[in-house]
Amino acid sequence: MQTSPHTTKERILTAAEELFARHGFDGASLRQLTAAAGVNLAAVNYHFGSKDRLIEEVFRRRLDQLNGHRMTALSRIAGQPQTTLEDVLAAFIKPALELSHEGSGSLFMRVLARAFAEHDDTLRRFLSENYGHVMRQFTVEFARLLPDLSKEELYWRVDLVTGALTHAMSGFGMIQRKSDVTERMHREQTAEHLIRFAAAGLNAP
Repeated sequence: MQTSPHTTKERILTAAEELFARHGFDGASLRQLTAAAGVNLAAVNYHFGSKDRLIEEVFRRRLDQLNGHRMTALSRIAGQPQTTLEDVLAAFIKPALELSHEGSGSLFMRVLARAFAEHDDTLRRFLSENYGHVMRQFTVEFARLLPDLSKEELYWRVDLVTGALTHAMSGFGMIQRKSDVTERMHREQTAEHLIRFAAAGLNAP
């Protein structure tokens, strides 16, 4: 029985995500990848063409969905007089935390953290060109709600909020889920604390 191309492609992406999370982009070899995915190098080249392209597709698979949910949530509240800073933060934070707690989502968050930690300029440029518009639209709404902040100060604060979210999503923090707390409850607690913390930081004098 032949394996469908879609299944093969997904298997390669899943194996790549796990290897990149564990070893980093340079540390994970194509030989390791083909062994983990149960495919040959020709299959990787057929579906992706290069390792750089494979890395990009690992990000697209998760970030297209994540940012789609973020933009849908933002569209419901942007520009509304009753919208609060906490509402906008919830639209930005909650979809990310939901992804990080779904299946292998936490693995991807470690991959995302590595993208920033390893200072890969090519990958950063890819993320900026393809997903930077999402952050810009959220920043427009933050600016509307925080008119006294300069553009530079606002960008500093939003960048720090994004870093705190990435840390919370990666599962590297000191606060781990207790055995008597469900995944959903832990996610909601994390969101509540992070939104409160981020709002205080954005609102600081």
